[in-house]
Amino acid sequence: MKGQLPLPGFPMPVSPSCEDAMMERPAKIGDAQITYSRVGDILTRATGFMDAYDYTLNPYSGCFFGCTYCYAAFFSRDIEKRDSWGHWLVVKKNAVELLEKRKRGDLDGKLIYMSSVTDPYQPVERELGLTRRLLEAMVDRLDKPKLVVQTRSPDVARDCDLFRRIEENGGRVQINMTATTDDEDIRRTFEPFCPSNPVRLNAIGEVQSEGVDACITMTPLLLVSNPSAFAESLCDTGVQKFIAQPFHFQRGKFLAGTRDNAFDLMAEKLGCSRDSFRSKYLDHYKSVFGVLRDALPELGEGKAGFKPPF
Repeated sequence: MKGQLPLPGFPMPVSPSCEDAMMERPAKIGDAQITYSRVGDILTRATGFMDAYDYTLNPYSGCFFGCTYCYAAFFSRDIEKRDSWGHWLVVKKNAVELLEKRKRGDLDGKLIYMSSVTDPYQPVERELGLTRRLLEAMVDRLDKPKLVVQTRSPDVARDCDLFRRIEENGGRVQINMTATTDDEDIRRTFEPFCPSNPVRLNAIGEVQSEGVDACITMTPLLLVSNPSAFAESLCDTGVQKFIAQPFHFQRGKFLAGTRDNAFDLMAEKLGCSRDSFRSKYLDHYKSVFGVLRDALPELGEGKAGFKPPF
């Protein structure tokens, strides 16, 4: 598929008859470790930022994209995993089994957000196809969920056939693609293991052209070199819905925030101290947001922007 990242260390995709054996084998991408685990459930009652949804669905734990600012690291169970965010991934190997065991019809009309603390299109998804098999299970069960898929991977375009079939069965689907900047130097600084933003925009344009509802989420919005040109590139995708938000500065016992390393990097990029970067960053954010607000068809902000679209 267009825009795929190289996947070193993995063989060609295996046949379905070999899939179970492959899922049992721990593997690595470079120095990043993949493990496999059985979980108690694959659908979790949505809370906090996602509390307008019924469930969150995370096929994986951890994330190989390892963005410096990612709040999801705070939900890791131990400090070591938080500190090594981006270098480990847990595959929930019984995820499809759990979904198939649910009573038929109990997902009808349910708002499902996939995914809240990982990306459902990890690079290894090309090999394992776990997210795709979950979507296939929804189709085969004739489920009618209201599904929002959040990703920063162009691989999401692979599954447009299944998104359309869910809608043909009576469900709803929206694909959210995260794109954070127009500056590849900024992207490499904050998202070194991610696909480029132009590749992501090409992919979400493909999703939109395939007849699947799409949204571009600039969350968080990083530094933008040319706001007007950036807005034009967003509009060129054909997408009509957009969401933006700045870094999460608040943090408490039950609230995850932007990781400290991202604050240090942003201060460096802005040429100021860690103590003074916040106001300078927010000034930049407000300036860019103003340009985007005037140029984009529909622009939401923060939690309100992430409200269920159906």
